[in-house]
Amino acid sequence: MFRFLLYFFLIYLGYQFIFNFLIPIFKTTQQVRRNVRAMHDQVNDFANTQQSGASSKTKSPDKSSKEPIGDYIDFEEIK
Repeated sequence: MFRFLLYFFLIYLGYQFIFNFLIPIFKTTQQVRRNVRAMHDQVNDFANTQQSGASSKTKSPDKSSKEPIGDYIDFEEIK
C-alpha cells in the first residue's frame, strides 16, 4: 500500500513537472525564436530596400535639380 502511494505521488510530481514547467518553457522558447526570426527578417528586408533605394538614386541622373519645381517667390522683409 505504501509503495502504491509512493508511486502515485512520484507519477503525480512528474506529471506536474512536465505539464506545468517543461511544456510552457518549450512553447515560450519556440515563440521567442519565431519572433526573433521574424524581426531579423524584417530588418534584413528593410536594409535591402534601403540599399536598393540608395543604389537606384546614385545610378540615375538627378533631373530635379536642373529643372525648377515652381515659381520663386522673393519675400521682402517687413520692418
